[in-house]
Amino acid sequence: MAVSPAPRPARLAVGVVGFGRVGAALAVAMQRAGHTVVAVSGASEPTRRRAAQVLPDVPVLPAEDVVRRAEAVLLTVPDDALQGVVETLSAQGAFSPGQLVVHTSGRHGLAVLADASAAGAVTLALHPVMSFSGTAEDPDRLPGASWGVTVDPALRAVAEVLVMELGGEPVWVPEEARVVYHAALAWSASYAVTLVTTAVDLLAAAGVEAPARILGPLVGASLDNALRYGDAGLTGPIARGDAGTVRAHLDALRQVAPDALPAYVALARLTADRALSSGRLEPALAASLLEVLANPRADARP
Repeated sequence: MAVSPAPRPARLAVGVVGFGRVGAALAVAMQRAGHTVVAVSGASEPTRRRAAQVLPDVPVLPAEDVVRRAEAVLLTVPDDALQGVVETLSAQGAFSPGQLVVHTSGRHGLAVLADASAAGAVTLALHPVMSFSGTAEDPDRLPGASWGVTVDPALRAVAEVLVMELGGEPVWVPEEARVVYHAALAWSASYAVTLVTTAVDLLAAAGVEAPARILGPLVGASLDNALRYGDAGLTGPIARGDAGTVRAHLDALRQVAPDALPAYVALARLTADRALSSGRLEPALAASLLEVLANPRADARP
């Protein structure tokens, strides 16, 4: 993820508070866009190693010193830590009038930056809709990504320019809708990882070699169908109403992966409801499925 010198003159002195996966990727992206990262913060040894690798000439400083050096501040700390970080920096008098203060939390909107705004800072909530791996590929994945943007209407142009400089596309999210917006993304991205890795484990338990190679085309096609066709893209035993197959799945999971059983049942019920509502599943078959799912820990029937 090393940064090559940008051919354009820098326009903003950028400080990054919280130099984890997101912070490192955005720091590189800001450098590529012609800005200069002047300092980053992070007390842990992994943070210091990451900074030394990605931005070897940029100092790692306490958060308040990073903010005081910067014209634009990126707060890339975890969602639950953001409020406390803002309050601490405000109490230290770190924010200044006219300073650009941006957080990248999906959950939060502008309210969490109220203390920075009270100090005269220009505040933006810019959430990159991307999964970050902590590898050198992360900055290259940002172009073309959407960004969930919550800003004062008067600052829409500022947010739009900044997002577009990073190769992104702004998606305007109202303050009151941030949590629902973020829940949708967590559902699709974070839980997708859990679903796929659990499937890999189950295939391995079944003695299948190279589970990832088998799942790749299937998962890719399923995602494409879901995005193209919605509920009409559903296939499998739930869409067919195969209650006997679902019962067999439950019996097998009790033996080899009991921890996965509740999740299978919850997803099967939700899938059956959606299939029934969309007309993909006949009511009589849905009733049989739901009967099986109502008692997932019962002994197998002959």
